[in-house]
Amino acid sequence: MPKNSRPRPTPVKSQEELDELVRRMKADQAGQVAHDSYRERSLKLHGWICAKCGREFDRPNIHLLTVHHRDGNHFNNPPDGSNWENLCIWCHDDEHSRSLLGDYLQDKESNR
Repeated sequence: MPKNSRPRPTPVKSQEELDELVRRMKADQAGQVAHDSYRERSLKLHGWICAKCGREFDRPNIHLLTVHHRDGNHFNNPPDGSNWENLCIWCHDDEHSRSLLGDYLQDKESNR
């Protein structure tokens, strides 16, 4: 008989654990709502254009325009949009790759 490769869910043991699970699920759902609203606000404030490469977007391709948090904190969403910049998916990927490379090189340097 083949071995089942999927992990088995752990049974919930108490009402307290169930309550905590429901709290986390509601928080996740609220976080998605917050994400949607800050994205909409950022698009209104900063326009449908990539702040890095200047590529312009319209309704058919707006899904390719993302909101980048300058300080890296996705919970820091000031109403004035000062922690956001709209980046196309390619520039957003480049931005995060640069920080990963910087972290890697800094760690490599400190291990010498």
